[in-house]
Amino acid sequence: MKNSRESMLTNEPVGGLIWRLSIPAMVAMFVNGLYNLVDTIYIGHGVGSMGIAGLSIAFPIQMLIGGMGFMLGSGTASIISRSFGAKDYEKAHRALGNNLFSVMVLGLLCMVLGRVFLTSILRLFGASEEIMPYASEYMGVIFLGSPLTIFTMSMNNIIRSEGAARTAMWSMLIGAIANIILDPIFIFTFGMGIRGAAVATVLSRVFVLAWITWFYRSGGSFLSIRAKHLAPRIALLKEIILIGFPALLQNASSSFVYGLINQILGFYGGNLALAVLGVNYRIIMYSAMPAVGIAHGMQPIAGFNYGARRYGRVLEALRTSNVMALSLCSGIAITLLIFPGPALRIFTSDKELLEAGMSAMRLMVAGTFFVGYNRVGGGFFQALGKALPAFVINSARPILFFLPLLVIMPRFLGINGIWLSFSLADILSFLLTAFLMAPETRFLRSLELAKEGAG
Repeated sequence: MKNSRESMLTNEPVGGLIWRLSIPAMVAMFVNGLYNLVDTIYIGHGVGSMGIAGLSIAFPIQMLIGGMGFMLGSGTASIISRSFGAKDYEKAHRALGNNLFSVMVLGLLCMVLGRVFLTSILRLFGASEEIMPYASEYMGVIFLGSPLTIFTMSMNNIIRSEGAARTAMWSMLIGAIANIILDPIFIFTFGMGIRGAAVATVLSRVFVLAWITWFYRSGGSFLSIRAKHLAPRIALLKEIILIGFPALLQNASSSFVYGLINQILGFYGGNLALAVLGVNYRIIMYSAMPAVGIAHGMQPIAGFNYGARRYGRVLEALRTSNVMALSLCSGIAITLLIFPGPALRIFTSDKELLEAGMSAMRLMVAGTFFVGYNRVGGGFFQALGKALPAFVINSARPILFFLPLLVIMPRFLGINGIWLSFSLADILSFLLTAFLMAPETRFLRSLELAKEGAG
């Protein structure tokens, strides 16, 4: 199996291979997003706009919890991909073990702190007195499931780094199907309302835990979980965190900015504006998933071949990924600009919410054309183990661009300035990514030419 996957990453045509690895990654993310999406749909129709507003408060906190898993998973995945390329299999095993150690520590810490400071955290993220009961019921349960969330997010990144994207896809599909089945049972049959949605979400991740455990115990992976590899190694933990930190920073900064949006929207538009954000942001999140999936599919190819010093193939993976991501994001942007209504009606039939949501959507998605290039660029640097440019790309949009726009634009355009800030931040992030990518691609071309000359 090991030789087969090495041959795949080394020899298969890049275009087809990216699709082969990207499509399962896209499906996995779409399915993973169903956890929150299904909760929003059921709560929107069963509880109403206040329930959606409560989920809007909870969403950035969930992003932060998931970001911890992405940090550990993406950092470990980069080490594993490069270790495979360099045939250092012992380091790959140690990286997996140290990842599991980190998951346990962070998961328990998040669970305890979240429960102890629940009310303060929700206020920090913009919960008003009217919304607090909904947000508190939901997040009180979600915090209890933090270790499961961090584990599943982390391990799916690692499984993809082996080239087993289909297995990662199935792990998320199993959890999403369980959530879809359990949601109406706990929300309506047991009469638990928004708390029932949270219980269903946490329980569904138990099924994912069982699937991932089976994958490793059945020999599906050429990595194995051994007790000796669980012992923490400072140097390895530092490498995992350093490489994966941009992923956490992206989630953490987005979480912070989302919380700030909640605060500003509460001032300019009240609870209705929070409900609009709760619906529209989920649609926008889905619109970016194809680009993220392509970046994930590209990463094992770029990381493995970079470790194997096959720089021409690394560049080919980058070029192909950019074309794919640009095409998909352009199609999505055009569709949402022209026809925003059908997507919004999935979540609500409230006329006031629909009218406000469609107006906001057109302003928010105008920059989606550029999202693909930004996602691929950040993922590319991460695959090569280059933490600094990955950090800059992933943090620039929410912190360097979106945050100032969020403060400045409403002063001139009111609530529309908040919605327009989404698109302007995407455009500015595209310009920065292009600036950072240009010298890197020139450097890789020079390495490939030098290698050809030496050969």
